Amino acid sequence: MKRMIYISLIINVVVLIPVCIGLISDASWVEHGYGPASPARGILLSIYGSILLVSLGLLINPLPMLVAPLLLVQVLYKLTTPFTVGNFTNPVVISNILVALVHLVTLLLILRSIRDKASSQALLD
Repeated sequence: MKRMIYISLIINVVVLIPVCIGLISDASWVEHGYGPASPARGILLSIYGSILLVSLGLLINPLPMLVAPLLLVQVLYKLTTPFTVGNFTNPVVISNILVALVHLVTLLLILRSIRDKASSQALLD
């Protein structure tokens, strides 16, 4: 489980650093995936920056009970993007789905660990 937590958090950092830099600098590739500069893109940058900062903090202290909510929110928004964007061919949609699958595995391992600890504790009681 711990290994997958680190993998998920590192994926967040590795993906979000260039994305945030691209959004800030209005890189040429950004418009293809995120559309033209707009207030909505600025809000997205704020969200991505927040996820990046929280992921960096959790890499220092990866408490599963703090990692799980972050990944759950990411899985939900990433898996709904094809429907809100209206297609499955946008490069952001494709990468969101791939990242969501990794995060989903991590979440399932966290949940299994919590369940196993609860079962162990019940045996001790």
